Order: sequence, then structure tokens, then C-alpha cells
Amino acid sequence: MGPQALQLCEKLRNTGIIKDSRNATIEEQVAKFLHVLGHNVRNRTMAFFFSRSRETISRHFHVLQAIISLEAEYLVQPSGSTIPPEILTNERFYPYFKDCIGAIDETHVRAKVPREEAGRFQGCKDYPTQNVFAACSFDMKFTYVLARWEGTISYSRILKNALSREDKLIIPPGKFYLGDVGFPLKHGLIIPYRGVRYYLKEYSARSPQTVREIFNHRHASLRNVIERTFGVLKKKFPIIGSGTEPHYAFETMVDIVIACCILHNYLMGVDPDENLIAQVDHELSRNHDMDDQVASNQEDDYRQGSNLRDNIAAHMWHDYLTHMNHEL
Repeated sequence: MGPQALQLCEKLRNTGIIKDSRNATIEEQVAKFLHVLGHNVRNRTMAFFFSRSRETISRHFHVLQAIISLEAEYLVQPSGSTIPPEILTNERFYPYFKDCIGAIDETHVRAKVPREEAGRFQGCKDYPTQNVFAACSFDMKFTYVLARWEGTISYSRILKNALSREDKLIIPPGKFYLGDVGFPLKHGLIIPYRGVRYYLKEYSARSPQTVREIFNHRHASLRNVIERTFGVLKKKFPIIGSGTEPHYAFETMVDIVIACCILHNYLMGVDPDENLIAQVDHELSRNHDMDDQVASNQEDDYRQGSNLRDNIAAHMWHDYLTHMNHEL
């Protein structure tokens, strides 16, 4: 184990939830659990790999609860008392977004549910998913995570629940988050202008042409941090990012999502994987380039359709007036 993993083991030891046993130290138990998260393998594979019984492997899975007990330490909501340095030091964002404390979004994690419940969980995917709502700061750390939602649930309903539940998303007075157009516009949540074209890349063949376009462009550049954070999380922990059906029941997968977010924050604090972050950034850039091309084609298609509609309407109106004049 490296120093970061040993430091994590010591933190988990201090929780009192896991202890050295006659057959396995805490370090071995944590190593098994991290192997499951990082490789998305079944218990029988773990039993073979570690030369332990499947019962022993299952028993050591209680490391999950020890990690979740660290939630208060590693999932900390911002107080809004300071301006994030990523905004303060960037003239594209400061002073315009000086009261922004982070970004929110949702992502889908494949779920294993009874067949009779699958319809409630099968939304935008061809398979059941749980919808995970999260907020993050601009240093790519999660500050709030709400799992367990069905894949069919709407953005607005998730947000409403997140703002009203006992363990709610807290937005300090005068502060706001950035959200995508799927969320409702509120005093504590700023979304892009709807129906307004924007380009995410800093240098584009076409620069923003209007006040709304430049806002959407910079909003997207800043809000992109939540996409990057989700991307790194899923690459780091294939158990929630592989897209294959989970080996664990739904309630266990809910806890696993929370544990992965806690571990993500821990690792971002002690040893950020710059290569992994760069890989995610490259993939997102490629995807956004494709989105820009699709949006550009849609824009051209819309303009052609709009011109055709205008021409038909003008012709119709001309003939109508002509007919009325003849009758007079």
C-alpha cells in the first residue's frame, strides 16, 4: 500500500467500525474493498484473488460503512465566506461570478432492481439507473451528494427535494450555484439562457455575438467542472462507471456511490491524478466538439426551416390580401 492508502486505513481504524481480525488486518480489508470499487469484480473473483472464502470477503465489505462515516469530514458544503480562487484569479469570471459557490448536476449510475420496479428506474438509458444529484466546488471536490433517485425522475423534482429535506443542499444568502438548462432558474441557481447558441471552447471560429451568448459561453466554461468531476469519479471507480449491471442490490449501490464520492474527495486532497483528469478533459473536449457540430447543424436546419415557414406565410398573406382587394 502507498502512503495515501495507509493514511486512509488509519482514518478508518479511528472510526472504530473496522478492526484487525485474527485472519485479516484493517489494511487487508481496505485493500479488498478498494479492489472491488476499482475493478468492479464479484465476490467469487475476490475470494480467488485473495485466497479467502466468499463469506470472509462479504464480511470485510463492512469497510463501506466505515468510509460512509467520514461523510461529515469529506462532503462539506461551502459557507460562501470567500470567493473561490478559480473565479477570483480569472478575469473572464470575476467579478461576474464572485457570488458563485459551485456547480450542480445529475448523473446516472446503473441500478439492479426487481423486474416489477424497472420501469420507474429506466429513464434516458435502455436499462434501470439511479439518478445521482451532486454539487461540487471548483477544485473538483463534491460538496453535496444525493443518491437513490429513480432514473426517470426530473431535474426540478430532485432539486426541490434537495432544498427541502433534512440533510438539504444549503445555499448561503446572496450566493448561487450554476446549473444546466434542465434545472429551473432560481435566485440561488443560475442556468444558461434557453435557446441561445454558445461555444464552450475558449477560442472558436465564431466568437460570441450577443450579451446572452457571451454569458452562456462563460457560464458553460465554469459549470463544466461538475462534468469533469463526475468523469473522474466514474473512471476512478468502475463499479459505478462501467455501465454494466451491478453485482450488488440497489440499497448497497446507493451507499457505494456515497463512499466513492468520499474517496474521490480524499484522493483529490492528498494525491490528485493529473493524468486521469487530463484524460477526462480530453474526452469531454471531444464530446463538446461533436455537440457543437450537431448544434451548428441544428442551427442551420432551424434557419432553413424558419425561412421556408416565413416564405409560405408571406405568400399566403399576399394571396389573402389580393383576394380581399378583388372582392372589394
